[in-house]
Amino acid sequence: MTQKLSSKGLSGQGLQRRPRRATLLSFQPPAVGEEEIAAVSETLRSGWLTTGPRAAELERRFAEYLEADHVLAVASGTAALHLSLLAIGVGPGDEVITSPITWPATANVIVHAGATPVFADVREADLNLDPDAVAALVTPRTKAILPVHLAGQPCDLEPLWALDLPVVEDAAHAAESRYRGRKLGGLSDATCFSLYATKNIAAGEGGLIATNRADVAAAVESLRLMRRGDGSLYDIVVPGYKANLSDVLAAIALVQLGKVERHAEIRARHVALYDEAVAELEGIEPLARDPRDTHALHLYVVRIRAEGAGATRDSYQRALAEEKIGTSIHFLPVHLLTAYRERFPDQAPLPVAERGGAEVLSLPLSPAHSDDDVADAIDALLRVHARFTA
Repeated sequence: MTQKLSSKGLSGQGLQRRPRRATLLSFQPPAVGEEEIAAVSETLRSGWLTTGPRAAELERRFAEYLEADHVLAVASGTAALHLSLLAIGVGPGDEVITSPITWPATANVIVHAGATPVFADVREADLNLDPDAVAALVTPRTKAILPVHLAGQPCDLEPLWALDLPVVEDAAHAAESRYRGRKLGGLSDATCFSLYATKNIAAGEGGLIATNRADVAAAVESLRLMRRGDGSLYDIVVPGYKANLSDVLAAIALVQLGKVERHAEIRARHVALYDEAVAELEGIEPLARDPRDTHALHLYVVRIRAEGAGATRDSYQRALAEEKIGTSIHFLPVHLLTAYRERFPDQAPLPVAERGGAEVLSLPLSPAHSDDDVADAIDALLRVHARFTA
């Protein structure tokens, strides 16, 4: 294996040193333009603001994109997860096995369904669920498995399917991902996507549920909007939720869906720049990307190991902020957050997740960034690394 260098040894190797930025480089600004503005304006003029023809068009076009039988638009990625769990019958007394390296919403929806989240440890390379750890936690109470495709890297699904339990995928980071050559969306019982402002398809808010199961689609359809009937004569058969997606947000998402390939090219170019720079830095390495899969490149997550990098992740984040470079953390382990630590005091240690959660740092990555923006982030990282390893 080629030994990594200290950033002190990079001078004279062709890297162009740049001055510190005068303004903050936002971590993940949405890439929206005149097309999105025009789509919103047209929708407002149509007089149809709530769920209507644009939401229906989004469902149809996203189903075509994913090659899935059914897609249902909902109010958020969180709502997508919640309704999917309810649709497969998760309820009080059940357990759902999930990842601790995720946004808390993944675990929250299990609690909201009346079930118990069971956290399994993750793999060292990509911080996705470890299938062996999942298998060891299956009990007669296990109702489902909820894997997370962290940063856009598909979780290893085949060993999870082999457990013969319903699988609901958290694909908030993974709209463009492929698992072993197959698009996500029609592989498991349900797959949930997010349209949040930072996501690869960004509408501000919103979520999508994809499934090939007609019964799951019908259940979600009954749950996402409580009103049923014609005109003023309505009936409530299922005490559902107010979780529908407005046409205003669907209009933005439709434009964004049309830009997926163009935005993916920008992300790939910027990831290649990061890869080249980080490869030379002792103690800093990106999460693994499996060559058998297509990574959505939603996040560029590095692990900062203090022994080689000269300082902790938190110190790097503070130093990069001083350099006007915005970063984020994906994620702090959910089982260590107050609500879950207090609710489940007997939670066993999850050493890989806990170590990873202390080391991960996400660098700026958005199709709204220019090549110069990424060069600024890289040069700032080199300066910080040189200072900490001096």
